Amino acid sequence: LLQASGGGLVQPGGSLRLACKASGFDLEYFSIGWFRQAPGKAREGVSCIEAREGGQYYGDYVKGRFTISRDAAENTVYLQMDHVRPEDTAVYSCAVGRPPFGRWRDAALWPYWGQGTQVTVSS
Repeated sequence: LLQASGGGLVQPGGSLRLACKASGFDLEYFSIGWFRQAPGKAREGVSCIEAREGGQYYGDYVKGRFTISRDAAENTVYLQMDHVRPEDTAVYSCAVGRPPFGRWRDAALWPYWGQGTQVTVSS
């Protein structure tokens, strides 16, 4: 089971931290992806952290502003969102899987998803 949390209303330029907590399995052995979907738009990959000591990857639209990290003790992956913009408004969801290298942005390659959490960036 995956549970995403931490969404809410934040002003432009502000920060928010999303959490993706797993229960029933150890997140350490899987890659975790964060995706978002805004109304009327396709789902897009935001970030990915690979299993174990693997790499972290970001979509160009969040690079330098968002940071993904893993807390093994909490069995949770976090997405720290800084300098948020109105265009970051979307439902954010996390997924677990083992996508082929370089293809983390393809949502179809992630078999297990948590429920989404709404992020709204507005003044």
